[in-house]
Amino acid sequence: MSFLTELEAWPAERVRACIEAATVDDVDRAIAREERTPHDLCALLSTAALERLEPMAQEAHRLTRRHFGRVIKMYVPIYISNVCGADCTYCGYAVRSGNKEKRLTLTEAETRRECEVLAAQGFQSLLLLTGEARQAVPPGQIADAVSIAHEYFPSVSIEVYSLSEDDYRLMVDRGLEGVTLYMETYDKATYEKVHLKGEKMDYLFRLDALDRAGRAGARRLGVGALLGLFDSHIDAFWTAMHARYLQRTCWQSEVSISFPRLQHTPERFSIPRLVSNQDLVQLMLASRLFLPEAGITISTRERPPFRDRLIPLGVTMMSAGSSTRPGGYATHGEDTLEQFEVEDTRTPAEVAAAIRSFGYEPVWKDYDYGFAGVAGTGSIS
Repeated sequence: MSFLTELEAWPAERVRACIEAATVDDVDRAIAREERTPHDLCALLSTAALERLEPMAQEAHRLTRRHFGRVIKMYVPIYISNVCGADCTYCGYAVRSGNKEKRLTLTEAETRRECEVLAAQGFQSLLLLTGEARQAVPPGQIADAVSIAHEYFPSVSIEVYSLSEDDYRLMVDRGLEGVTLYMETYDKATYEKVHLKGEKMDYLFRLDALDRAGRAGARRLGVGALLGLFDSHIDAFWTAMHARYLQRTCWQSEVSISFPRLQHTPERFSIPRLVSNQDLVQLMLASRLFLPEAGITISTRERPPFRDRLIPLGVTMMSAGSSTRPGGYATHGEDTLEQFEVEDTRTPAEVAAAIRSFGYEPVWKDYDYGFAGVAGTGSIS
Protein backbone atom coordinates (compact mmCIF):
# COMPACT_ATOMS: atom_id res chain seq x y z
CA MET A 1 0.00 0.00 0.00
CA SER A 2 1.26 3.48 -0.82
CA PHE A 3 0.04 7.05 -0.63
CA LEU A 4 0.74 7.12 -4.36
CA THR A 5 -2.71 5.60 -5.01
CA GLU A 6 -4.46 8.51 -3.26
CA LEU A 7 -2.11 11.00 -4.87
CA GLU A 8 -2.92 9.69 -8.33
CA ALA A 9 -6.64 10.01 -7.56
CA TRP A 10 -6.09 13.72 -6.88
CA PRO A 11 -3.82 15.03 -9.68
CA ALA A 12 -2.96 18.73 -9.70
CA GLU A 13 -5.59 19.51 -12.33
CA ARG A 14 -8.37 18.02 -10.18
CA VAL A 15 -7.18 19.75 -7.01
CA ARG A 16 -6.84 23.10 -8.80
CA ALA A 17 -10.33 22.80 -10.31
CA CYS A 18 -11.80 21.85 -6.93
CA ILE A 19 -10.14 24.85 -5.24
CA GLU A 20 -11.14 27.28 -7.99
CA ALA A 21 -14.78 26.12 -7.98
CA ALA A 22 -15.28 26.70 -4.25
CA THR A 23 -17.65 29.47 -3.15
CA VAL A 24 -18.01 31.35 0.13
CA ASP A 25 -21.03 29.14 0.91
CA ASP A 26 -18.80 26.06 0.44
CA VAL A 27 -16.32 27.58 2.88
CA ASP A 28 -19.03 28.29 5.45
CA ARG A 29 -20.29 24.70 5.18
CA ALA A 30 -16.73 23.39 5.57
CA ILE A 31 -16.20 25.49 8.71
CA ALA A 32 -19.47 24.26 10.20
CA ARG A 33 -18.81 20.53 9.75
CA GLU A 34 -17.42 18.32 12.49
CA GLU A 35 -15.49 16.16 10.00
CA ARG A 36 -14.20 17.65 6.74
CA THR A 37 -13.93 15.94 3.37
CA PRO A 38 -11.24 16.54 0.72
CA HIS A 39 -13.73 18.83 -1.03
CA ASP A 40 -14.09 20.82 2.21
CA LEU A 41 -10.29 21.07 2.32
CA CYS A 42 -10.32 22.49 -1.22
CA ALA A 43 -12.89 25.09 -0.13
CA LEU A 44 -10.76 26.09 2.87
CA LEU A 45 -7.74 26.51 0.56
CA SER A 46 -9.66 28.58 -1.98
CA THR A 47 -9.59 32.30 -2.72
CA ALA A 48 -13.17 32.42 -1.41
CA ALA A 49 -11.88 31.36 2.02
CA LEU A 50 -9.87 34.57 2.35
CA GLU A 51 -13.17 36.25 3.32
CA ARG A 52 -13.56 33.75 6.16
CA LEU A 53 -10.07 33.65 7.69
CA GLU A 54 -11.34 34.97 11.03
CA PRO A 55 -14.01 32.26 11.56
CA MET A 56 -11.47 29.69 10.33
CA ALA A 57 -9.02 30.99 12.94
CA GLN A 58 -11.66 30.75 15.68
CA GLU A 59 -12.47 27.15 14.72
CA ALA A 60 -8.76 26.26 14.50
CA HIS A 61 -8.24 27.71 17.96
CA ARG A 62 -11.22 25.74 19.34
CA LEU A 63 -10.06 22.45 17.84
CA THR A 64 -6.47 22.90 18.99
CA ARG A 65 -7.55 23.70 22.56
CA ARG A 66 -9.86 20.66 22.51
CA HIS A 67 -7.21 18.18 21.35
CA PHE A 68 -3.97 19.67 22.70
CA GLY A 69 -4.88 22.08 25.50
CA ARG A 70 -2.73 25.15 26.12
CA VAL A 71 0.69 23.57 25.57
CA ILE A 72 3.46 24.06 22.99
CA LYS A 73 6.16 21.39 22.78
CA MET A 74 9.71 22.76 22.58
CA TYR A 75 12.47 21.01 20.62
CA VAL A 76 15.87 21.78 19.14
CA PRO A 77 17.78 20.43 16.10
CA ILE A 78 21.36 19.12 15.94
CA TYR A 79 22.91 18.88 12.48
CA ILE A 80 25.36 16.00 12.79
CA SER A 81 26.64 16.45 9.22
CA ASN A 82 26.50 18.95 6.37
CA VAL A 83 28.09 16.57 3.87
CA CYS A 84 25.65 16.05 1.02
CA GLY A 85 25.73 13.95 -2.14
CA ALA A 86 22.51 15.31 -3.60
CA ASP A 87 21.97 18.32 -5.80
CA CYS A 88 18.77 20.00 -4.63
CA THR A 89 18.84 23.31 -6.47
CA TYR A 90 17.18 25.28 -3.63
CA CYS A 91 19.44 24.04 -0.81
CA GLY A 92 22.60 25.51 0.67
CA TYR A 93 23.96 22.02 1.35
CA ALA A 94 23.79 21.02 -2.33
CA VAL A 95 27.12 20.09 -3.89
CA ARG A 96 26.64 22.58 -6.76
CA SER A 97 25.31 25.52 -4.72
CA GLY A 98 28.73 27.13 -4.63
CA ASN A 99 29.22 27.24 -0.88
CA LYS A 100 32.85 27.13 0.23
CA GLU A 101 32.38 26.91 3.99
CA LYS A 102 33.60 23.92 5.95
CA ARG A 103 31.80 20.60 5.64
CA LEU A 104 32.11 17.99 8.33
CA THR A 105 30.42 15.21 10.23
CA LEU A 106 30.43 15.37 14.01
CA THR A 107 32.40 12.73 15.87
CA GLU A 108 30.71 10.82 18.66
CA ALA A 109 32.51 13.05 21.18
CA GLU A 110 31.32 16.21 19.39
CA THR A 111 27.75 14.90 19.19
CA ARG A 112 27.85 14.16 22.90
CA ARG A 113 29.15 17.67 23.67
CA GLU A 114 26.36 19.27 21.60
CA CYS A 115 23.82 17.15 23.50
CA GLU A 116 25.27 18.15 26.86
CA VAL A 117 24.98 21.85 26.07
CA LEU A 118 21.38 21.65 24.82
CA ALA A 119 20.23 19.36 27.64
CA ALA A 120 21.61 21.92 30.11
CA GLN A 121 19.34 24.54 28.51
CA GLY A 122 16.30 22.45 29.46
CA PHE A 123 15.54 20.75 26.16
CA GLN A 124 14.23 17.18 26.37
CA SER A 125 13.23 16.76 22.73
CA LEU A 126 15.90 16.61 20.02
CA LEU A 127 15.86 16.40 16.23
CA LEU A 128 18.99 14.95 14.55
CA LEU A 129 19.63 15.99 10.94
CA THR A 130 22.10 15.15 8.18
CA GLY A 131 22.56 15.94 4.51
CA GLU A 132 21.67 13.42 1.80
CA ALA A 133 24.88 11.41 2.13
CA ARG A 134 24.48 7.73 2.88
CA GLN A 135 28.15 6.97 2.19
CA ALA A 136 29.46 9.79 4.39
CA VAL A 137 26.96 9.18 7.20
CA PRO A 138 25.67 5.60 6.93
CA PRO A 139 22.57 4.43 8.82
CA GLY A 140 24.69 2.73 11.49
CA GLN A 141 26.40 6.04 12.27
CA ILE A 142 23.03 7.79 12.57
CA ALA A 143 21.90 4.99 14.89
CA ASP A 144 24.99 5.60 17.04
CA ALA A 145 24.07 9.29 17.23
CA VAL A 146 20.54 8.34 18.27
CA SER A 147 21.96 6.20 21.07
CA ILE A 148 24.15 9.07 22.31
CA ALA A 149 21.30 11.57 22.11
CA HIS A 150 18.95 9.22 23.94
CA GLU A 151 21.29 9.34 26.93
CA TYR A 152 20.40 13.04 27.27
CA PHE A 153 16.93 13.41 25.73
CA PRO A 154 13.80 11.29 26.33
CA SER A 155 12.55 12.19 22.86
CA VAL A 156 14.89 11.79 19.87
CA SER A 157 13.73 12.20 16.27
CA ILE A 158 15.57 12.27 12.95
CA GLU A 159 15.28 14.22 9.73
CA VAL A 160 17.69 12.47 7.37
CA TYR A 161 17.66 10.81 3.95
CA SER A 162 15.06 8.11 3.20
CA LEU A 163 15.84 4.82 4.92
CA SER A 164 14.79 1.21 4.57
CA GLU A 165 12.36 -0.32 7.05
CA ASP A 166 15.23 -2.33 8.60
CA ASP A 167 17.29 0.86 9.05
CA TYR A 168 14.38 2.63 10.74
CA ARG A 169 13.84 -0.41 12.98
CA LEU A 170 17.54 -0.39 13.93
CA MET A 171 17.17 3.20 15.09
CA VAL A 172 13.90 2.59 16.93
CA ASP A 173 15.74 -0.19 18.80
CA ARG A 174 18.40 2.40 19.73
CA GLY A 175 15.84 4.84 21.15
CA LEU A 176 14.46 6.70 18.12
CA GLU A 177 10.98 8.10 18.70
CA GLY A 178 10.13 10.12 15.59
CA VAL A 179 10.87 10.59 11.89
CA THR A 180 10.34 13.81 9.97
CA LEU A 181 10.73 13.73 6.22
CA TYR A 182 9.57 16.43 3.84
CA MET A 183 8.47 15.44 0.37
CA GLU A 184 9.63 18.97 -0.66
CA THR A 185 6.93 18.97 -3.36
CA TYR A 186 4.45 16.24 -4.23
CA ASP A 187 4.34 17.41 -7.87
CA LYS A 188 6.49 14.80 -9.58
CA ALA A 189 7.53 16.97 -12.53
CA THR A 190 8.71 19.77 -10.23
CA TYR A 191 10.35 17.23 -7.91
CA GLU A 192 12.40 15.86 -10.80
CA LYS A 193 13.30 19.38 -11.95
CA VAL A 194 14.81 20.48 -8.61
CA HIS A 195 16.48 17.21 -7.52
CA LEU A 196 19.31 16.61 -9.96
CA LYS A 197 21.63 14.14 -8.25
CA GLY A 198 21.75 11.41 -5.63
CA GLU A 199 19.32 8.96 -4.03
CA LYS A 200 16.84 11.75 -3.37
CA MET A 201 15.96 11.61 -7.08
CA ASP A 202 13.96 8.43 -6.27
CA TYR A 203 10.52 10.07 -5.82
CA LEU A 204 8.63 6.91 -4.82
CA PHE A 205 11.24 5.71 -2.30
CA ARG A 206 10.96 9.08 -0.56
CA LEU A 207 7.15 9.18 -0.79
CA ASP A 208 6.88 5.80 0.99
CA ALA A 209 9.58 6.45 3.61
CA LEU A 210 7.18 7.36 6.43
CA ASP A 211 5.15 4.20 5.81
CA ARG A 212 8.37 2.25 6.41
CA ALA A 213 9.17 4.31 9.52
CA GLY A 214 5.69 3.69 10.91
CA ARG A 215 5.93 -0.05 10.32
CA ALA A 216 9.34 -0.02 12.02
CA GLY A 217 7.79 1.44 15.17
CA ALA A 218 8.47 5.18 14.98
CA ARG A 219 5.97 6.75 17.38
CA ARG A 220 5.93 10.17 15.69
CA LEU A 221 5.78 10.88 11.95
CA GLY A 222 6.18 14.35 10.48
CA VAL A 223 5.25 15.41 6.94
CA GLY A 224 5.56 18.65 5.02
CA ALA A 225 6.18 20.32 1.69
CA LEU A 226 8.83 22.95 1.13
CA LEU A 227 6.50 25.83 0.31
CA GLY A 228 7.55 27.84 -2.71
CA LEU A 229 8.67 25.08 -5.06
CA PHE A 230 5.19 24.51 -6.53
CA ASP A 231 1.67 25.92 -6.07
CA SER A 232 1.63 26.04 -2.25
CA HIS A 233 -2.14 25.54 -1.95
CA ILE A 234 -2.03 22.35 -4.01
CA ASP A 235 1.02 21.06 -2.13
CA ALA A 236 -0.80 21.86 1.15
CA PHE A 237 -3.77 19.79 -0.06
CA TRP A 238 -1.52 16.82 -0.84
CA THR A 239 0.37 17.22 2.45
CA ALA A 240 -2.86 17.14 4.45
CA MET A 241 -4.04 14.10 2.49
CA HIS A 242 -0.70 12.39 3.16
CA ALA A 243 -1.01 13.12 6.87
CA ARG A 244 -4.56 11.72 6.92
CA TYR A 245 -3.37 8.62 5.04
CA LEU A 246 -0.62 8.07 7.64
CA GLN A 247 -3.08 8.53 10.51
CA ARG A 248 -5.07 5.64 9.05
CA THR A 249 -2.26 3.31 7.98
CA CYS A 250 0.20 4.00 10.81
CA TRP A 251 -2.46 4.37 13.48
CA GLN A 252 -0.04 3.71 16.35
CA SER A 253 2.00 6.80 15.42
CA GLU A 254 1.23 10.46 16.03
CA VAL A 255 1.28 12.48 12.82
CA SER A 256 2.28 16.13 12.51
CA ILE A 257 2.58 18.69 9.71
CA SER A 258 5.26 21.33 9.18
CA PHE A 259 5.09 24.41 6.99
CA PRO A 260 8.70 25.16 5.97
CA ARG A 261 8.71 28.17 3.65
CA LEU A 262 11.52 28.93 1.20
CA GLN A 263 12.94 32.36 1.99
CA HIS A 264 16.73 32.11 1.64
CA THR A 265 18.15 30.11 -1.25
CA PRO A 266 21.49 29.83 -3.09
CA GLU A 267 22.16 32.47 -5.76
CA ARG A 268 21.57 29.96 -8.54
CA PHE A 269 17.94 29.41 -7.48
CA SER A 270 14.95 31.79 -7.66
CA ILE A 271 11.88 30.85 -5.65
CA PRO A 272 9.23 30.10 -8.28
CA ARG A 273 6.13 30.54 -6.07
CA LEU A 274 6.66 33.01 -3.24
CA VAL A 275 4.40 32.29 -0.27
CA SER A 276 3.02 35.31 1.62
CA ASN A 277 2.26 35.45 5.33
CA GLN A 278 -1.47 35.39 4.50
CA ASP A 279 -0.94 32.29 2.34
CA LEU A 280 0.87 30.52 5.18
CA VAL A 281 -1.85 31.39 7.70
CA GLN A 282 -4.54 30.07 5.36
CA LEU A 283 -2.66 26.82 4.71
CA MET A 284 -2.18 26.25 8.43
CA LEU A 285 -5.83 27.00 9.31
CA ALA A 286 -7.17 24.78 6.52
CA SER A 287 -4.88 21.94 7.62
CA ARG A 288 -5.96 22.28 11.25
CA LEU A 289 -9.67 22.14 10.33
CA PHE A 290 -9.09 19.09 8.12
CA LEU A 291 -6.84 17.32 10.66
CA PRO A 292 -7.91 18.32 14.20
CA GLU A 293 -5.66 15.73 15.86
CA ALA A 294 -2.45 16.39 13.91
CA GLY A 295 0.42 18.31 15.47
CA ILE A 296 1.54 21.49 13.71
CA THR A 297 5.15 22.69 13.77
CA ILE A 298 6.46 26.17 13.03
CA SER A 299 10.23 26.36 12.67
CA THR A 300 12.77 29.12 13.20
CA ARG A 301 12.65 29.84 9.46
CA GLU A 302 9.94 32.39 10.39
CA ARG A 303 10.48 35.76 12.05
CA PRO A 304 9.65 36.05 15.79
CA PRO A 305 6.57 38.35 15.58
CA PHE A 306 4.98 36.14 12.92
CA ARG A 307 5.74 32.92 14.81
CA ASP A 308 4.23 34.38 17.95
CA ARG A 309 1.01 35.42 16.21
CA LEU A 310 0.57 31.84 14.94
CA ILE A 311 0.65 30.33 18.44
CA PRO A 312 -3.13 30.58 19.11
CA LEU A 313 -4.03 29.41 15.61
CA GLY A 314 -3.09 25.76 15.87
CA VAL A 315 0.64 25.46 16.54
CA THR A 316 1.63 22.60 18.87
CA MET A 317 5.43 22.43 18.41
CA MET A 318 8.16 25.07 18.10
CA SER A 319 11.94 24.89 17.82
CA ALA A 320 14.08 27.46 19.60
CA GLY A 321 17.71 28.53 19.85
CA SER A 322 18.39 26.64 16.63
CA SER A 323 21.62 26.35 14.66
CA THR A 324 21.68 24.77 11.20
CA ARG A 325 25.47 24.28 11.38
CA PRO A 326 27.09 20.99 12.53
CA GLY A 327 28.67 21.76 15.88
CA GLY A 328 26.90 25.13 15.97
CA TYR A 329 26.16 25.04 19.69
CA ALA A 330 29.40 24.04 21.35
CA THR A 331 32.12 22.53 19.17
CA HIS A 332 32.53 24.54 15.94
CA GLY A 333 30.52 27.75 16.34
CA GLU A 334 30.15 29.71 13.08
CA ASP A 335 32.87 27.80 11.20
CA THR A 336 30.72 25.30 9.34
CA LEU A 337 28.32 25.55 6.41
CA GLU A 338 24.70 26.18 7.47
CA GLN A 339 21.72 24.71 5.61
CA PHE A 340 19.62 27.88 5.79
CA GLU A 341 19.54 31.17 7.66
CA VAL A 342 17.52 31.11 10.87
CA GLU A 343 15.07 34.03 11.23
CA ASP A 344 14.12 33.52 14.87
CA THR A 345 17.40 33.87 16.77
CA ARG A 346 15.85 34.21 20.22
CA THR A 347 17.15 32.06 23.05
CA PRO A 348 15.04 29.12 24.28
CA ALA A 349 14.14 31.13 27.39
CA GLU A 350 12.95 34.06 25.25
CA VAL A 351 10.80 31.79 23.07
CA ALA A 352 9.36 30.13 26.18
CA ALA A 353 8.53 33.56 27.60
CA ALA A 354 6.77 34.52 24.37
CA ILE A 355 4.69 31.33 24.53
CA ARG A 356 3.68 32.12 28.12
CA SER A 357 2.73 35.68 27.15
CA PHE A 358 -0.02 34.19 24.97
CA GLY A 359 -1.35 32.13 27.86
CA TYR A 360 0.27 28.88 26.76
CA GLU A 361 2.69 26.60 28.58
CA PRO A 362 6.01 25.62 26.94
CA VAL A 363 6.45 21.88 27.43
CA TRP A 364 9.90 20.36 27.28
CA LYS A 365 8.70 16.75 27.53
CA ASP A 366 5.25 15.37 26.68
CA TYR A 367 5.77 11.61 26.81
CA ASP A 368 7.50 9.05 28.97
CA TYR A 369 8.47 5.57 27.84
CA GLY A 370 7.29 4.36 31.22
CA PHE A 371 3.72 4.97 30.04
CA ALA A 372 4.24 2.23 27.46
CA GLY A 373 6.11 -0.05 29.80
CA VAL A 374 9.33 0.48 27.84
CA ALA A 375 12.63 1.27 29.47
CA GLY A 376 14.35 4.43 28.28
CA THR A 377 15.68 7.79 29.31
CA GLY A 378 13.26 9.44 31.69
CA SER A 379 11.26 6.25 32.23
CA ILE A 380 9.21 5.85 35.39
CA SER A 381 10.59 3.08 37.53
